[in-house]
Amino acid sequence: MSYEFFIAKRYLKSRRKTKFVSVITIISVGGVLIGVAALNFVLSMMNGFEKEVRSRIVGTTAHVSVFASYAEGIEDYQELLPEIKKNKHVMEVAPFIYYKAAIASKEGSDGIVVRGIDPEKEKLVTDIERNVKVGNLDLEAEEEEFPGILLGATLADRLGVELEEKVVLFSLKEGSLTTGWSAPKASKLKVKGIFETGMYEYDASLAYISLATAQKLFNLDDKVTGLHVKLDDLYKAEKVAKELELKLGYHYYAMDWMHMHKNLFSWMALEKYAMFIVLSLIVAVAAFNIISTLIMVVIEKRKEIGILKSMGATNTSIMKIFMFEGLVVGIIGTLLGSGLGYLLCWIQRTFNLISLPAEIYFISSLPVDMRVLDFAIVATAAIALTFLATIYPAKRASQLTPVEAIRYE
Repeated sequence: MSYEFFIAKRYLKSRRKTKFVSVITIISVGGVLIGVAALNFVLSMMNGFEKEVRSRIVGTTAHVSVFASYAEGIEDYQELLPEIKKNKHVMEVAPFIYYKAAIASKEGSDGIVVRGIDPEKEKLVTDIERNVKVGNLDLEAEEEEFPGILLGATLADRLGVELEEKVVLFSLKEGSLTTGWSAPKASKLKVKGIFETGMYEYDASLAYISLATAQKLFNLDDKVTGLHVKLDDLYKAEKVAKELELKLGYHYYAMDWMHMHKNLFSWMALEKYAMFIVLSLIVAVAAFNIISTLIMVVIEKRKEIGILKSMGATNTSIMKIFMFEGLVVGIIGTLLGSGLGYLLCWIQRTFNLISLPAEIYFISSLPVDMRVLDFAIVATAAIALTFLATIYPAKRASQLTPVEAIRYE
């Protein structure tokens, strides 16, 4: 242990002549503690929201989607399936059709997006089976029966329909509308299930029908809009999308889940950075308190500084003493704040004390996702601000001359 650090520690432990200095020191530690704890809790909360949104989006749209570059749809999709599966990260592939449509029931009507799927393959690449709350995925038409349709919970409520009730689906695809005053192409379907993803965008405007029904309704023959691809690691989606584009050629292009929802995730990242900057101001205020504390300590310890310098202590050593003292305050506050932040996150994750209205936030309690990197960044930023706060008072202390320091005491 260097003598500078030893002296700094003694200064912190010693009883102050001016009690006000001790109070400010405690307030400084408390300011750093509260700032670090608040930062860690808020960042963990935002990570939790991001994780929830990501799981719902990826569970509905798959990790990678492959489309035709120039054609209306993919005609030879059966030949593409084994080619895509050759990629070592690809687990499953499922065809889908995606078009806008209008839907009507006895109670109302609405414009929606229809997705035609092969239920057996689709449930291998998305969470559709898990999201079905009522009914099942039996969308194929049986003898003398209408084809099935799967509706989002909000959409079903708006249309006023329940299981086994009938709805009419109208194609809004360009080319499927007939000329003159004739009605658009329509299909009568029976509600076979109701799903709920927790994302209002999907639950209020998305419906599933079978692939064959969609091909007939939208005049696609044997074509599909694209292929859903599930990977062994969703964070490799961008890399795999580029690999698939190179392998399949310029006739096709692939989009990963991050690019398909780029605006949403960019907004969430920006909000996270903004909250980090705003809450860092709490630590900055605590850093100003540290400056005030050290300046008052320097004034109080003028005689000791003069004696140390007369004994041969250099300017650098005097600076180190007061920088160590300020850093100890910052480090104690940072460690306590990190511990308190972790404790608050653990309590919320374990006991869900903070609840949320599920109809607004799609989840019933505040989610938290603690990340070691976030805690490390917050701690580093807090200690860095504390270090910067020690420079000015430490430099002022080092500039005192021994004679003047002792004379005015």
